Parts: sequence; C-alpha cells; structure tokens
Amino acid sequence: MHTTRFLRRALRSTLLAAGLALTGSVLWAHGDVTPQAVDTKALPQLGPKWQPSNPYSKGPAFTEALRIGTSAYNQNCARCHGLEAISGGIAPDLRKIDADCTGMADEAKKNACLAEMDEFYLAIVRRGRTRDGRVYMPPFESTLSQEAMWAIRTYLETRRDK
Repeated sequence: MHTTRFLRRALRSTLLAAGLALTGSVLWAHGDVTPQAVDTKALPQLGPKWQPSNPYSKGPAFTEALRIGTSAYNQNCARCHGLEAISGGIAPDLRKIDADCTGMADEAKKNACLAEMDEFYLAIVRRGRTRDGRVYMPPFESTLSQEAMWAIRTYLETRRDK
C-alpha cells in the first residue's frame, strides 16, 4: 500500500517536473523578441528610394541575399512565423503569402500579382500590423534596412508552398 502511494507520488512529481521543463523550454524557444539589426554590406546597396519589387529575386546578388535573408528571418521573424516559415499558428504561414499568384497560367498576370504581393509584403514589414489598437506585428522600418527586408523576401520566395 505504501509502495503504491509512493509510486503515484513519484510519478506525479516526475510528470509535474517534466511539464514545467517542457513549459520552460517552450517559453524560452522564442528567444529574444527584440528586433535584430542585419548586416547587409555584402549586398548591392539600394539607396534611399524604396524599390517597388524585390531586386534580389534574380541575378548575381541572389545567393548572398538568400544567405543574409535566411539569417535575418531566423533572427527577426521565426519567433512568430515559425522556423523555415512554417507557421505554428501564431502568425500567418509566409510560405503561402503569394500562393494565389504562383498558380496563375498567364505569365503577365502572374508577374503583376507577384509585384502586388511584393508591395503588400513591404508595406506590412515597414509599418507593422495593428487591429483594434493591438499590435499584431511590430513595424521594422526603424530596425531593418530596405536591403534586409528584400533579403528576407528572397528567403521567403525559396520557401513557397509547392
């Protein structure tokens, strides 16, 4: 009888400790939520005028933009939008941001749609997102340069849901 009570108590304590450890790891998994600056010196500098679409999608800067964008995404976006842009439900799944465009057969319409999504992406990242006075996404314009934002977009383009 004492053995059974002891085993139940031990099991309860173990489960409680495991639950606290799990909760602690989940809480810490998001890490520092302070926006992190991104070093973009290796990318062609874009100047003060904001580009209407991603200048790094193609061309010689693509590989470097992808490298920088991957790191920048992990530092600034993954805590809400999920590792590898796979949302865990907190924020939108960014692999699907331009899903309506990628399936279009007409190339001109597809390109126009993608350009519109670039504009939408940039507006949200720069200004953030609020609803009913609540911040759903902080503005990153004061933290991330244009080059960093487009590098992140380059990364997201490689993560598109197939």
